Amino acid sequence: MKTFIGFSVPASIGKFCCLLLFIVPSATSAFYHPVAPHANVVSAKVSAARVSAVRLARARAAARTAELKVITLEAADLFKEMQLEDSGLNEKALEYALIGYHRLLKKGVLNRTDILSICDFSQSSSLKRMYVIDVPNRKLLYRSYVAHGINSGAEYAHSFSNIPESHKSSLGFYVTRSTYFGGNGLSLRIDGMDRGFNNRASQRNIVIHGAPYVSERILHKYGLMGTTFGCPAIPDELSSQIIPAIKDGTCFFIYYPSKRYLERSGVLNR
Repeated sequence: MKTFIGFSVPASIGKFCCLLLFIVPSATSAFYHPVAPHANVVSAKVSAARVSAVRLARARAAARTAELKVITLEAADLFKEMQLEDSGLNEKALEYALIGYHRLLKKGVLNRTDILSICDFSQSSSLKRMYVIDVPNRKLLYRSYVAHGINSGAEYAHSFSNIPESHKSSLGFYVTRSTYFGGNGLSLRIDGMDRGFNNRASQRNIVIHGAPYVSERILHKYGLMGTTFGCPAIPDELSSQIIPAIKDGTCFFIYYPSKRYLERSGVLNR
């Protein structure tokens, strides 16, 4: 007699049960075959996905090219209609400004879409190189002096940084925020939109403010315009007009023909 799970059974039955333990799995396995996906089916799906991705990339590239053509035409038309060549504004500065303006507009970060401000740092600081444009009405509201950072250069700005305490100007697109009264009187906070180029503006306390050293008096006395620790400072006598006009979510652009910036700007090249 053998015992199976607490019961006594004859030896012959026990042997039969043991035999079944080996036979049954083998028998059932003969009828079970896992079904693997066919290699050709998988390959076809991968190929289709790749083709779809390529088509999507091409469509996006075509849309981007078309968008740039339209903006380029808009910039040329605006430049001519507003006679901005006579003002000294670089036409490429306007073109890049409009590209960034439309990108930020599409992204939904501009609370106000009527104003576009451009600081053309390809010009000498002895020239009125800040332009405040009423986009819908195609009108130049203000053209003003604007200072650059002391370590960016003397008469011309040529070196830029996003690093705190660098005392340099930062290139790129900003969105204006709220105003406050500080050591420089009425001042305007701005947020940098170009990562790696100006996104530390708040950390660096970069704001737009009026300054007595940004004036024709200083220019005539010393032959150079005053500089700042990185802020785009404007004449004291215009700050009470310009700052209210551009506050609360407008596009503010600091331009210089830097190949590194133009090729890597997250706003221009997204």
